[in-house]
Amino acid sequence: MTLAQRSIAEFVGTALLVAVVIGSGIMGQQLAAGNVAIALLANTLATVAGLFVLIEVFGPISGAHFNPAVSAVMAWRGNLPRRALAPYVAAQLGGALAGAWLAHAMFALPIVQISAKLRSGDGQWLAEGVATAGLIFAILRAPAGRAAAWVAAWIGAAYWFTASTSFANPAVTFGRMWSDSFAGIAPASVPGFVLAQCAGALVGAVLHRTLAARPG
Repeated sequence: MTLAQRSIAEFVGTALLVAVVIGSGIMGQQLAAGNVAIALLANTLATVAGLFVLIEVFGPISGAHFNPAVSAVMAWRGNLPRRALAPYVAAQLGGALAGAWLAHAMFALPIVQISAKLRSGDGQWLAEGVATAGLIFAILRAPAGRAAAWVAAWIGAAYWFTASTSFANPAVTFGRMWSDSFAGIAPASVPGFVLAQCAGALVGAVLHRTLAARPG
């Protein structure tokens, strides 16, 4: 695959992932009649299923990163050429914005929005660090052919055991900033989340290296 093809795959995959996250949040909120737990459960199940399929589909093309933190770790480890990092990140960020707009269009909502939902505080930042560290660790430890299931399962669990509901992805965080919906995050909250995600990605990569051998 050429770099252009891989970048397109990252754009489309990230767009669909963000559309799944935001769209299922909108649908869940509409159908849950004010029950936030039910809305979050619907959001979780759709994200887990969508993420699994997207990784399986796009994995052979681009590695199915859909996440600048993942791409940065892969470039650091030599699994992704350094020259591909910037195009990957640009494609992921562009795809995240397109995915937010796609979700809004499907629900006949205003296309361009900015979230007013504040998500901040030490607990949420710690949660994002933990969620992202676990994600990176799962990716790096997963035996061949199991990454999709491991990643989807981790994100699904982290939706419920982390205070932040596990964004664990700077591109998805960026995309959710552009949606004033159940899954949104206010622009003022984005820097804290992204810094926590970057720190978590480093922790996950270092932990994997410290534990050395990967399972068979």
